[in-house]
Amino acid sequence: MKKRLLALVLALVLTAGLAAVAFAADEPLTVALVVADKFGDRSFYDSSKAGCDKLAEDLGIELKTIECNGENHATQMRNAADMADVVVCVGWEFYDIETIAPTYPDVKWIWIDNATSAPVENVLNITYAQNEGSFLAGYIAASMSESGVVGAVGGEDADTINDFIVGYEQGAQYFADENEATIEVVHNYANTYTDPAVGKECAIALNDEGADVIFQIASATGDGVFEAAKEKGFYAIGVDSDQKYIDPEVIICSMKKEVGDSIYAAISELAEGDDSRWGTTWVADMSTGYIGIGYGEEDAPQQITDELKAEVEALAEKIVSGEITVETTRS
Repeated sequence: MKKRLLALVLALVLTAGLAAVAFAADEPLTVALVVADKFGDRSFYDSSKAGCDKLAEDLGIELKTIECNGENHATQMRNAADMADVVVCVGWEFYDIETIAPTYPDVKWIWIDNATSAPVENVLNITYAQNEGSFLAGYIAASMSESGVVGAVGGEDADTINDFIVGYEQGAQYFADENEATIEVVHNYANTYTDPAVGKECAIALNDEGADVIFQIASATGDGVFEAAKEKGFYAIGVDSDQKYIDPEVIICSMKKEVGDSIYAAISELAEGDDSRWGTTWVADMSTGYIGIGYGEEDAPQQITDELKAEVEALAEKIVSGEITVETTRS
């Protein structure tokens, strides 16, 4: 009797599991991607859309997108929840998720680049160890600098941006210590993520201080850093996506923060019936492959030597192993 009962329970569990998978296949998820500003930055926001576009292509999800253009974030979150099974909020500006998500218990939420103060059952927070990748970017910048001064243009004076900067500074100093050199790191803030003209002014100001390699950490504003690099003859480092293709002669590498890939992974698991990540904060770091350095396509001109790339790879292994601990602004 007990054996028959156990068999029946197992059969029911198996059937339920198959039903969940079948539901995912027969009724594709509707995903609403909501960005704090707008697409077209060829960086942070566009990476999130690339991940969702791939979900639509591979899994047949129905994708809806909303651009907040810097305003009405809470209203747009509710609009998204009214029409989707999963809402992906990209940017720190969606802090109202803590109070809004519980009012939509049947909707799964993903908050990109920040985390709720306490776990929320239907919210998956995804944060990134951008400090680790920025350490490598700082090491590269210091290695490539002829002036001994390297720079960074941040979008704003905020924890996430400063997490890039502390890693960048530490990586540059690591190079200096290893090579008995002197490196100065200078930085400023554009206070906008959407104005390349301001980014260009910020980059020129740093170049006037002697910086001959400048890391852009300012989304679309960073396009102005690339313009300044081309005009003034210094090198630039891209951010979030592999941006070398934008101007391969001046962009020597990019610090990759694979936002789109992390969204793809989470929603793919959900589509298969696994929602175990929800109610947690997932830190996508170098060890999981979501943080790293990109050097462009194979046929792109390479300013960075194979020897330096090998040094960077060795440093990445030390970060993953814990031999190098990278400073952070995140608790």
